[in-house]
Amino acid sequence: MSIFDVPSSPRIKEFLPTKIRLPHQRNQIILWWNHLVKNLALILLSLLFLPLDTTILLLSYGLRFLTPTLSKRQQIRSSPAFYPKTILVTGVGMDKGLCLARMFYEAGHDVIGADVEPDGIPVRGRVSRALKRFYRLSELSPDTGAAAYIHDLLAIVRREKVDLWVSVSGVGYALEDAHAKEVIERRTPCKAIQFDVGLTRTLHEKHSFIDHAVELGLAAPETHHVTSRTAVHKLLNNGPDGRRWILKKVGVDDVSRAGLRFLPRPSLSETYSYISAIDISPDKPYILQQFIRGGEYATHALVVAGEVKAFVACPSSEILMHYDPLPPTSALSQAMLNFTVEYASRTGQHMTGHLSFDFMIDESPSAKGVETTVYPIECNPRAHTAVVLLNGKAQEMVDAYLTALDDHPPPPPPPPPPPPSDKYNRNHNRTNVALIPNGVPKPALVTPANPLRAYYWPGHDLVTLFLYPVFQFLTGHLALRTTLEKCHSFVHHLSFWYDSTYAIYDPLPWWWCYHVYWPGMFLASLWRAERWVSMNASTTKLFPA
Repeated sequence: MSIFDVPSSPRIKEFLPTKIRLPHQRNQIILWWNHLVKNLALILLSLLFLPLDTTILLLSYGLRFLTPTLSKRQQIRSSPAFYPKTILVTGVGMDKGLCLARMFYEAGHDVIGADVEPDGIPVRGRVSRALKRFYRLSELSPDTGAAAYIHDLLAIVRREKVDLWVSVSGVGYALEDAHAKEVIERRTPCKAIQFDVGLTRTLHEKHSFIDHAVELGLAAPETHHVTSRTAVHKLLNNGPDGRRWILKKVGVDDVSRAGLRFLPRPSLSETYSYISAIDISPDKPYILQQFIRGGEYATHALVVAGEVKAFVACPSSEILMHYDPLPPTSALSQAMLNFTVEYASRTGQHMTGHLSFDFMIDESPSAKGVETTVYPIECNPRAHTAVVLLNGKAQEMVDAYLTALDDHPPPPPPPPPPPPSDKYNRNHNRTNVALIPNGVPKPALVTPANPLRAYYWPGHDLVTLFLYPVFQFLTGHLALRTTLEKCHSFVHHLSFWYDSTYAIYDPLPWWWCYHVYWPGMFLASLWRAERWVSMNASTTKLFPA
């Protein structure tokens, strides 16, 4: 009997109708077969590239002593005026954490690394020569929450006599790190680059961040926190004619972002059908946000005592895997910097941590031509992967971080906010480079080094821009022109962009990522029988189906 046949028992047929059961069985078998093939294919790809990558690894070890990085570190360490600090960097399994750990190492300091290792699979940062020691942190528990995680961090700080903790949070650990900051700073002399619980909670939720920006007198798109379908329909019906909205789930992740749709839909019936299919309630809230037509950009900033110390901006996308910085003196970068500086200074001197905004750019005609306005659409109170764009500025970055330890005078009090033109202050964020003389930021601000460098993940591009498009073309699912465009992008990145993980003096994390960590994650996915639909090479996360 075929696995797709329904048994002849009338009792079984009564409860499992043939027309319903069979398609579901077929679909499930197809989905799990695709899951098996996908994971095995990626593991095989890792094995195929193992000889080449191992050769690159060995060559890097042979050549690394020719690079100036190690000799520069030794020179700094031998200076009688240099006093190394002990720096704890968490999140070193992600490239943003590894990048910051390397910066402190290059500047001569002792770096302790720590991170959570799901399924016990060693993360790439564990094997970095930038780390003096590595500690595995406890995962969050359904029973005890973050208690063990915070206990681990406190124990590390005490054991290693840490001077500064640089928190590089994952999306699921932002509030937990905020709680840990308050515990560590209360019980030890260690300082933390991390916002407190109240501010982290405000910035983490989209609606509360927008409300806070409005309270500070800054421009923001109209945003509403909704807990029912009725509330959504009411706002759509009462909103200005022609306005479009985006409905976002509170706590949206990378996968959910890819499925965002505009409201209202082309017809009234489509709008009602779409909204009726959404599971929305007080326990599962959404936000309805004004849609801003234009490009999307991401920023990363280091803020110490309400003062922006480092800043970078780059184009963004639903799942950002290519980082190409905007010139620091460009009008767009300056406008986003202006917003960040105003937000940080008006929030106050208690604001110390990593601050990342997503901006939408609105262009509208005016008497003087096209007028550009930047609108923040959400905030991430943690380090952004865009920090890799600040590679090459290790000493400047470390000096900026260490101001959190200095007894430097506080910045002058912020000016009063300008009078708003309406609730959402739509005229505040107009691009005006004259706000900063000659369009040049303050000398103390750390921005990307010249010449500007763009960063990518070669393994990700190999699959998404070369192997998979070629496979789609050969099977008749992709046009030749699109295939060639993707292959051209891959060759361009390979030729002119920089690998975000590889460093010639520290090549093992790069090799480890492709031949230990990711194969381990794929095997664990097969072992647990958990399908995934997307992956983020920068944050080393698989997103479940």
